[in-house]
Amino acid sequence: PAAALNFLAMVENLQGDAGRGYYLEMLIGTPPQALNILVDTGSSNFAVAGAPDADVTTYFNPELSSTYKSQGIDVTVKYTQGSWTGMLGTDVITIPKGINGSYTINIATILESENFFLPGVKWQGILGLAYDALAKPSGSVETFFDSLVSQAKIPNVFSLQMCGAGLPVSGSGTNGGSLVLGGIEPSLYTGDIWYTPIKEEWYYQVEILKLEVGGQNLNLDCREYNADKAIVDSGTTLLRLPQKVFSAVVQAIVHTSLIQEFSSGFWTGSQLACWDKTERPWSLFPKLSIYLRDENASRSFRISILPQLYIQPILGIGENLQCYRFGISSSTNALVIGATVMEGFYVIFDRAQKRVGFAVSPCAEVDGSPVSEIEGPFTTTDVGSNCVSSVSFHEPVLWIASYALMSLCGIILLVLIILLLIPPRCQHRYTDNDVVNDESSLVRHRWK
Repeated sequence: PAAALNFLAMVENLQGDAGRGYYLEMLIGTPPQALNILVDTGSSNFAVAGAPDADVTTYFNPELSSTYKSQGIDVTVKYTQGSWTGMLGTDVITIPKGINGSYTINIATILESENFFLPGVKWQGILGLAYDALAKPSGSVETFFDSLVSQAKIPNVFSLQMCGAGLPVSGSGTNGGSLVLGGIEPSLYTGDIWYTPIKEEWYYQVEILKLEVGGQNLNLDCREYNADKAIVDSGTTLLRLPQKVFSAVVQAIVHTSLIQEFSSGFWTGSQLACWDKTERPWSLFPKLSIYLRDENASRSFRISILPQLYIQPILGIGENLQCYRFGISSSTNALVIGATVMEGFYVIFDRAQKRVGFAVSPCAEVDGSPVSEIEGPFTTTDVGSNCVSSVSFHEPVLWIASYALMSLCGIILLVLIILLLIPPRCQHRYTDNDVVNDESSLVRHRWK
């Protein structure tokens, strides 16, 4: 592994911003074709544009690669706000600012897409770094990182730093960042690394114990924070909160902030708030803290973000005004620690020890002052021993239920036909097993 790993060479191998995602340059095929690939810890397929698209500047042409091998398998990944369909194959990849060597990887070439490649994005593919349980069309498709671990013999760990704190979202896209494959680079964090267990290996699901706004506990049942899951996802633009939690956070911010008569459209993402360019509105807003369970279950630690991370400047709206968006939104099915929070920290995805680590990132500074904090340990006596629901209808379970229901409907329909009755239409509602059932996995603009 020592021959393949040079962590310093991976520092600042990412570009991008919270609005359109952080991407990595990758060389695919023989001879190599260079593409920018979005880094997404909330999905598990490695896919690249495989045909011309109005919103991409270049694409991977498998016919020009002597090492490409088609597997002849169609694959579709659907998101709540977008989808793509393509063909599975394998090819060799190299990462100029990654680990040394070339590796054979499963790759989906995207032949058709809808609302996936967005206007102005500077990436042409997506690198899903979550577990194989989310891989399409099935978990038998070996993921990019699993292939890398087995072929390069690197430790089953990667870490991520995104350096866009306080900078305009959807701006030049040249903010720095680092994806360290195979370990932890000491120069990318300060202080200690605090670890929280991965509750289940599909998304990077963690357990959140409580939230505080301006130092005041929201006092919600801790299960509300984990309904129906809490995940760490670099492919999500914002901090996304279950509706009940979101409403409580907005109410607490309004109560704590120094702004009166503030437009409700700002909180829902339909309006921007603007100040004179000479003003800095961040002092008007409170700090937000998220408590995570420590590896020692009787302890917790908190990660805190200052308003500089969730009151986000937008580029080029007015000549004398600087406008901002609210970096938090509501969610129907998850609490998602997205780029809004992750930009404050160096995040370690320690798959080998089934844990996610957080440390303060030195690039999380605005005007020379840190905008993120980690503190602990704290006791967990004031929260439940388990804040994650024991009944979790994850995708593999839903597949089984779906097929069972379809079979039952088929049998009933057959019996009715045999009995020469008019066959009623057999209906049931089930979750499409091709859907990544989470709005979080595709970077979107969430402002108008």
